[in-house]
Amino acid sequence: MYPQQIIDALRHVRYPGTGKDLIESGMLEDDIRISGFEVSFSLIFQKDNDPFMKSVLKAAEVALQTYIDPNVVANIHVKVKEERLKVKDTAPKIHASHIIAIHSGKGGVGKSTVTANLAVALAQAGYRVGLLDADIHGPSMPKMFHTEECRPYSVEEGGRTLIEPIEQYGVKMLSIGFFVNPDQAVIWRGGMASNAIKQLIDDAHWGELDYFLIDLPPGTSDIHLTLISALQLTGVIVVTTPQPVALVDARKGVEMFRNEKVNVPILGLIENMAWFTPAELPQNKYYIFGRDGGKELATELQIPLLGQIPLVQSIREGGDEGTPIALQAGHPAAEAFEKIAKAIVS
Repeated sequence: MYPQQIIDALRHVRYPGTGKDLIESGMLEDDIRISGFEVSFSLIFQKDNDPFMKSVLKAAEVALQTYIDPNVVANIHVKVKEERLKVKDTAPKIHASHIIAIHSGKGGVGKSTVTANLAVALAQAGYRVGLLDADIHGPSMPKMFHTEECRPYSVEEGGRTLIEPIEQYGVKMLSIGFFVNPDQAVIWRGGMASNAIKQLIDDAHWGELDYFLIDLPPGTSDIHLTLISALQLTGVIVVTTPQPVALVDARKGVEMFRNEKVNVPILGLIENMAWFTPAELPQNKYYIFGRDGGKELATELQIPLLGQIPLVQSIREGGDEGTPIALQAGHPAAEAFEKIAKAIVS
């Protein structure tokens, strides 16, 4: 099951007081949790003695079993509208020495490729590494780690049922891509997406980690604010290309994290696709997207330049084949990621 199925099923249930369905009435809270065939969520009523409450709850349960699966077990909670503002998020618990978010102002600059290779480089150096693919609408880590067919299972730990992350190349990883149909778009409201991310953090058996990397969605969204408020981030790494269009958005990203209301340290900037180097001419550099744009931006904003990564075919192939280039010790591109990983540790 996935949340959109639940939303669609509840569209078949009407609240007798208005004649509108539960979704149209805004009665579904953004707190859907799914575990196998068990689902829990809250419905919001105007008052605690609503005369239609029992019939609506029963109708919602029947709708789930009718339009999704007869085996669905529904745990539906009741919230009263006046109490909605009193509900506070509980901070997710994760045991990691350093929690680092990798951000890009726009898509297409290679943020996920950089994140995957940095995770592998840190693991290759002997660190305990966790990786959360927080890009709800475009999860790419399952493919980059050759784990598209994997499905996390549950484990019992301390009286709780937790999700066991997929482990590949020494990296513990979770992605929404493991739980949704890869051929369908994930169409979720902001609150629902944020809640899913928190569940992957709080309800997962991550264990003790040295580094927990978060592959953020590009741009800014509810997910960014959720993670910033819920986790004590060690800092953020910004990824950009030297292209002026990308630099404009990278600058905005830096300023967002530097905002006094956000105030997350910027660990540094990575310039990806800094130059093109053909395999047959490894000493040649062709500056397709401009030269040193990221380096100059880092100097201007007074943040460290963690490294410049060339645009080489083997990096792209490694991502598409699910074998990050950082696995190939001695490869020039792998050495670039190793140097960046050492800079991050430092």
